Amino acid sequence: MRVLGVDPGLTRRGIGVVEGVAGRPLTMIGVGVVRTPADADLGHRLVAVEQGIEQWLDEHRPEFVAVERVFSQHNVRTVMGTAQASAVAILCASRRGIPVALHTPSEVKAAVTGSGRADKAQVGAMVTRLLRLAAPPKPADAADALALAICHIWRAPAQNRLQQAVALHTAQGPRRPHKLHPSKGRPA
Repeated sequence: MRVLGVDPGLTRRGIGVVEGVAGRPLTMIGVGVVRTPADADLGHRLVAVEQGIEQWLDEHRPEFVAVERVFSQHNVRTVMGTAQASAVAILCASRRGIPVALHTPSEVKAAVTGSGRADKAQVGAMVTRLLRLAAPPKPADAADALALAICHIWRAPAQNRLQQAVALHTAQGPRRPHKLHPSKGRPA
């Protein structure tokens, strides 16, 4: 499975591609950062984000795109920029028919380090170790993008099985309870 991880941001977004399957060694295919000037017009910045993501999609042809789920922060302006960059990544993948998964920061940290409260240095160290790299990817946004891809590779099989079970249950419709035998308390 080849996954493009996107750590969204309006000024700087990490992008990383990892290939592999759960339970086997993973391989980093590429990692980088797409930047936009902070003083540029919002529309131009979003177009630059789109062009950067499209270039990565063209070059690496991922089967899945994993994007960090935006969560509420204290700085609303930062949240808005992050949400806008996330939306562009989701749009680019969806336009091509590539499935998109959203993962929370704590979910990614827990998947990669074992702790949902790990700091950026711990995430970078584990990404380096898991991908057998000589040094942690810089900046931290790049390591975070790789961590997103790793998280998706490891969690997707279980999530898919869960979704299939829910779909099967939904398709079967509601179950009626068994009638109990009045004197024995078990199905009649």
